[in-house]
Amino acid sequence: MKNITNHEEIIVGIDEAGRGPVIGPLVICAYAISRKDIDKLTKLKVKDSKLLSKKRRDELYSQLIPIAADYKVKHLSAAEIDELRKNYTLNIIEQKIMLKLTKDLKITPSEIYIDAADVNEKRFGAVFETEFSDAKIISKHKADMLFPVVSAASIIAKKERDNEIEKISDKIGEEIGSGYPADPITREFLRRYYAKNKKFPAYVRESWDTVNKIKKEFSEKKKLSEYF
Repeated sequence: MKNITNHEEIIVGIDEAGRGPVIGPLVICAYAISRKDIDKLTKLKVKDSKLLSKKRRDELYSQLIPIAADYKVKHLSAAEIDELRKNYTLNIIEQKIMLKLTKDLKITPSEIYIDAADVNEKRFGAVFETEFSDAKIISKHKADMLFPVVSAASIIAKKERDNEIEKISDKIGEEIGSGYPADPITREFLRRYYAKNKKFPAYVRESWDTVNKIKKEFSEKKKLSEYF
């Protein structure tokens, strides 16, 4: 990361990766860059991480870190998500972590761009307006497509989540897919694991409907087997 002088204006972008998956962590990144370096993001052709190949994300990750004024990343495990969801919505969880990461940056931002998780963009950004009263706050849906600094945060979060999924797959020695409920590889892995172990591993979010449906499916099969 670069050394920053006190008079430099700092732009921060905030985004997450892994909000929807049933497997693996939610990863949130706050990425800070000096205004004078913001053009470097455009030259790197950063964009929403979902629109980039894994190879390109890996390349950009190694290029984004050195030009950052600072950045903070939080990995929220499946177990932590399940525990927090007992008292908070996922929107509130994201909002609180995004705010904390921004406050933990070593420099004070002059502008903050947030990929809003809430259907109400302004409501999602309101806590930032309170905590950073001197900063310009922009809270938008699809901010990772609109603002390069948010794209940078998106790429870092996605890269680090991908790494965690690879670690899980390598550890258990089989393919688990992307971790998203719509992924047939992920769903088949979950069914196979539950059928064999009668429980789910620690990296699975048990508060997800996907998990409850699998439990129900096997419970109904067990009841039927008692009669037929």
